[in-house]
Amino acid sequence: MYNRKVAGVLTDIGTEEMAHMEMICAIVHQLTRDLTPEQIEKSGFAPYYIDHTTGLYPVAAAGTPFTATYFQSKGDAITDLHEDMAAEQKARTTYDNLLRLIKDPDVCDPLRFLRERELVHYQRFGESLRMVQDDLDSRNFYAFNPEFDMSKLKNK
Repeated sequence: MYNRKVAGVLTDIGTEEMAHMEMICAIVHQLTRDLTPEQIEKSGFAPYYIDHTTGLYPVAAAGTPFTATYFQSKGDAITDLHEDMAAEQKARTTYDNLLRLIKDPDVCDPLRFLRERELVHYQRFGESLRMVQDDLDSRNFYAFNPEFDMSKLKNK
């Protein structure tokens, strides 16, 4: 990233996202560590348990394992920041859906915190997008890649 302020924002958010994953893993661990075989079977957790016991294994609610194909990156700051903003909104929606289903305050409170952070990340990505666009010497910033076409920057 040519813009050092934006690079700093990306580093900060990326670091915080790793902490979010740690929080989610801690919640899952706390909810599953003392389950009896009967509770595992009754809860519908048995297929997961058979493959992973109560170990943490990143998988979507529908059962699809995590894959690097989830990462969307084009190497174009404008494109990538729009994708980052969309990802934050998708995460917020997921937290909204979880909060509609879960009533345990020990789970809901950290989920609410994480949801709020997604809103902040969305705003910070939006501010970063504006910084990138402001660096360009053309208002038609959808016509080129500022990461590659450095001659289009105001202060090259």
